[in-house]
Parts: sequence; C-alpha cells; structure tokens
Amino acid sequence: MQLILKMILQRLGLGLFTLFVVSVIIFSAVELLPGDLAQEILGQSATPETVAAFRHELGLDKPAIVRYMDWLGGAATGDFGKSLANGRDIAELIGTRLANTLLLAAYAAVIAIPLAVGLGVLAALYRNSWFDRGINIFTLSSISFPEFFVAYILILWLSVHVGIFPSIANINESTPLWDRLIRMFLPALTLTLVVTAHMMRMTRAAIINLLAAPYIEMARLKGLPPRVVILRHALPNALAPIINVIALNMAYLITGVVVVEVVFVYPGLGQLLVDSVSKRDITVVQACCLIFAVVYILFNLIADVLSIATNPRLLHKK
Repeated sequence: MQLILKMILQRLGLGLFTLFVVSVIIFSAVELLPGDLAQEILGQSATPETVAAFRHELGLDKPAIVRYMDWLGGAATGDFGKSLANGRDIAELIGTRLANTLLLAAYAAVIAIPLAVGLGVLAALYRNSWFDRGINIFTLSSISFPEFFVAYILILWLSVHVGIFPSIANINESTPLWDRLIRMFLPALTLTLVVTAHMMRMTRAAIINLLAAPYIEMARLKGLPPRVVILRHALPNALAPIINVIALNMAYLITGVVVVEVVFVYPGLGQLLVDSVSKRDITVVQACCLIFAVVYILFNLIADVLSIATNPRLLHKK
C-alpha cells in the first residue's frame, strides 16, 4: 500500500510539473504572436491614447512574468478572466461547453469500450480466422482515415441517404435527454470508430500474449472450453495494458474532439476554441488549451495508477 501511495505521489508531482511546463508554453506562444493585441482588437483607427488605455485595462503594460503569474494564479482558482470578444467571464463560457464535451466523450466511451473489448476478446478467441482478419481490416481502415473524413462519410450515409440522424448536433440546456442522444449519435459514432481500433488491438494482443503461459496450458489440459480459458483465466490477467489504453483513449476522447465538434457544429469546448481563435480571443484560447492539458495529464495519471493497481508487479524493478 505504501509503495502504491508513493507511486501515486510521484506521478502526481510529475503531472504538476508537466502542467507547469505546458502553461509556460501556452503563455509564451501567445506572447510570441505578431502584432499588438490591443491594436488588433480596437482596429487601426484607434488613437494611441485609446490603445494605451486598453493595454492598461488588459494588463499588457505589465512585464510578461507578472502577467504569467497573475494568469496562472487566477487559473488555479478557476478565474480565467474575461473574454475579449464579449466581456463575459471565461469560467461561465467554458462551464457549459466543457459539460457538453464531457457528455459527448462519455457517450462515445459507453459505445466504444464494450465494443472494443468484446471485439478484442472475439478476435483472440478466433485468431487467424476470417473474423479476426475482417475485424482488423475494418478497425485499421477506420483509424487510417482523418476524423473529418469519417464524419462526412457518416453524415452522407446516415443523415443524407438514410435520414435517420441529424447532420448537425445543435443542443442546448433545454434539449431533452433523448433528443440530445439522437443528435449526438453521429459525433459519438465518429469518435467511437476512431478509438476502437487502439483498444481492440491492445485487448487482442494482451490476451494472445498470455495464451502461452503455463497456467493457460494447464487450463487447456483440464479440458476447459476456449471461451472459458480466455474469459476466466486470460482476460483478468490482461487487464493492466487494456485499462492503460482505455484511459489514454478516454483522454483522447476529451482532448481530440476539436475536429469532430467543428464538423457537427457541436457546442463543446473544441468548437469554442476554434471560434475564439478566429475572433483572436486570446484569453479564451489560453483557458481552453490549459483545460485540455489538465484533462490529458489527469487521464495519463489515472492510466498509470490503474495499470499498477491491476498488476502490482510493475511496482518492483526487475
């Protein structure tokens, strides 16, 4: 137990250091943008006095290190400042959008995780068969195409030709849950097709690697059916790499939704990020990037902890 706690603290410290480095990169990238932000917002017709006053209002007349510390301290308390585009609190803007993105990721995960693990188990059970080859070809094909291409194919097929699902996932707070699930199905299916291959192939590979283990041979010699050997003896011992890849793909489902949200006009954090870039709303862009970084680092930490919890041998060096 002490070793696990020590490992968690080490991973947490590394995650916080990584987040600090990412925050420096985000802030520095904005600082290196060409042009004067205040001048860009006010336009070329603004007088120097107006620009100077606006720079003071934004805090741009302070040294970069002071502005960074102010921004980082505010972000640590949930205060990201105000949007340059409309003057609203960024925390208010992000709150609903982040909830929508988390809902979409959870929707995709509910479909993708059982599907990927089930297909991986079946592929291992019937390895080198036509089923195994067909599943591998389909999953590798879906992951080989860009997300926007998969999204447009699904829109063309399920929205234009068949007409089952809407092509635009326009939801709001008053949308009933069932309507939300219907409108969100195509973006969730797009994300599912993108991440299923990773999880399915890892499940298949982890189970196949264990099939040569002595206890698996003993189970076979006892006359147990192949499905019992895999489900009862191989799968529980293959959970460490499977859980690891699931957690990493969950991080991708949240941080990699930008393209999917733009294609389906889904009101999530990725769509807000793209809109803010087009409006040169730098404060919102910084906040979105930092939140994506926090989520990705957090899920990497969860992946490490769960992997070691399911396989304590990883705590001991060989």
